[in-house]
Amino acid sequence: MINEQIRDKEIRLIGENGEQLGVMSAKDAMKLAREAELDLVKIAPTAKPPVCKIIDYGKYRYELARKEKEAKKKQKTIDIKEVRLSPNIDANDLKTKVNAARKFIEKGDKVKVTLRFRGREMAHINASKHILDDFAGQLSDIAVVEKAAKLEGRSMMMFLTEKR
Repeated sequence: MINEQIRDKEIRLIGENGEQLGVMSAKDAMKLAREAELDLVKIAPTAKPPVCKIIDYGKYRYELARKEKEAKKKQKTIDIKEVRLSPNIDANDLKTKVNAARKFIEKGDKVKVTLRFRGREMAHINASKHILDDFAGQLSDIAVVEKAAKLEGRSMMMFLTEKR
């Protein structure tokens, strides 16, 4: 809220240089803001009494937008990459998939390892769990199992994330 939108009887006022000007009526604070040719902005509306500051509102909005943009730049988005396996995968094929997952984890992404069962392979689900365990074992130097292997429908899934 700025200027005439502030309807509180008493407010705590902070000057344009950050100095405390004390508790006063909103009308007196508006007079001070007009004399300085600046705006009266409510900064902490939930405080008792509410805190207002004499500042240039346009500059204040610009600074807030810039801080938000900087915070967004520093954020890192984590993608989930998927590696699909089948129960009758050969050792060399598994090694290739492990190397692909290693690259994803080194880039900072999470890896979803999916073991898909088709047709009669559904009868041998228990015998295939070792494939996911081997996969996690080969990546144990850089990754940790975030979510253990779990059967969902016709596929068994496991999530890996980088060690901290």
